[in-house]
Amino acid sequence: MESSHKDAETAAAAAAVAAADPRGASSSSGVVVQVREKKGPLRAAIPYMPFPVAVICLFLNTFVPGLGTFVSAFTVLCGARTDLPDRHVCCVFWLNIAAALIQILTAIVMVGWIMSIFWGMDMVILARYKEQGIPQQL
Repeated sequence: MESSHKDAETAAAAAAVAAADPRGASSSSGVVVQVREKKGPLRAAIPYMPFPVAVICLFLNTFVPGLGTFVSAFTVLCGARTDLPDRHVCCVFWLNIAAALIQILTAIVMVGWIMSIFWGMDMVILARYKEQGIPQQL
């Protein structure tokens, strides 16, 4: 009994949408859904570096957790942009240093090592977006 009530509600809702659509098309045609990831301050502080530098940082992060993140902090001082445009360069530098220290200190329990590798992969992804000129909306 309840399922027929829900089916009736669904049918009524579909009819209302079809009546509101002047073209008579279904409600799913032409609908664009955009999903944006909300980045925390540490994630947003990852700099957009040249692709070769990002690959080197990934390599360093893979074998010495936090080292590539530490190196990437200095690219911020050299003019690499980040997703934190309202923060001062010095603040973004220290956020990257903090991320590197977190990776180094937690590498003992493997968490920092895994975080470090993912951080390096994010650096390469951001560098790829920069290289291709694609506006990143993740």
